[in-house]
Amino acid sequence: MFRKKLIGLAAVSMLALTLSACDTSSTPDAGAASSSDGKKPYVAIVSKGFQHQFWQSVKAGAEQAATEYGVEVTFEGPNTEKDVAQQIEMLTTAMSKSPAALGIAALDSQAATPILDEAKAKNIPVIAFDSGVDSTIPVATASTDNKAAAAEAAKHMAELIGGKGEIAVVAHDQTSTSGKDRRDGFTEYMAANNPDIKIVTVQYGGGDQLESANLAKTIINGNPNLKGIYGTNEGSAIGVVKAVEELGLKGKLTVVGFDSGKAQMDAIRSGLMAGAVTQNPVGIGYETVKAAAAAIKGETVEKVIDTGFYWYDAKNIDDAKIKANLYE
Repeated sequence: MFRKKLIGLAAVSMLALTLSACDTSSTPDAGAASSSDGKKPYVAIVSKGFQHQFWQSVKAGAEQAATEYGVEVTFEGPNTEKDVAQQIEMLTTAMSKSPAALGIAALDSQAATPILDEAKAKNIPVIAFDSGVDSTIPVATASTDNKAAAAEAAKHMAELIGGKGEIAVVAHDQTSTSGKDRRDGFTEYMAANNPDIKIVTVQYGGGDQLESANLAKTIINGNPNLKGIYGTNEGSAIGVVKAVEELGLKGKLTVVGFDSGKAQMDAIRSGLMAGAVTQNPVGIGYETVKAAAAAIKGETVEKVIDTGFYWYDAKNIDDAKIKANLYE
């Protein structure tokens, strides 16, 4: 029932995405911070990044929920998904505005601990999204079950390469909960279900397309029997695709990914990528703000809000259910 609701929300939210994508800076202003002067409660949202279309879709869902639930939101993230220091600075600034609630997708859950402790001390409810944190402080976490989604990618990879051979992983990080889960869900599934498939290496490109492409080229050149590579987020997957394309290996090396975005969708349609797992980013943003609004009122919220995932490939990419969860 939840998933059906979000499919309907996604189509409407894409209009908001189109309008908001032009705004690359959403830094909170002092006037939005307080509800004591009669303004709506202020929810500060700090994501892992702002550059990928995934985060723009999360932002669109957050803004839609803000309208529906009567709160003001700001949405920002660091320039890259490697810049932990910039994210901590953004969180510190957000807390200085005394928000009514805080939404956080932590790049490094341990680095964010002092911010979480401050929020707890000030009775500011925290909603984690996309990636959980190693803490009991968040009142809710709205995210994909990343381990299950990564296992789905592993299952399809195994089928695509005939259940045996050498593969590799290009991951986006090893510090965030989602980064670790997307790696471990894939590798653990392979170990448990496909003993004839060997993962030769796991490398980390920070979600950067160029760095991930360079890593993929090095992996390919060093492993002549490689059959496939899995990229754990949009930037990682597109980096792998670029490497495959530049090395002339289309149709010879199986690529599976995570997330969507125009470049991945084009790669799947062209045959450069076999398929990927998509999250429900509009739903993640929507549920984050919905939970924040409830927590501000002192209402009980679900501790874990599973926003779902889908496998998509050339066969189903244009199905209505799938299209509603793809972000360009």
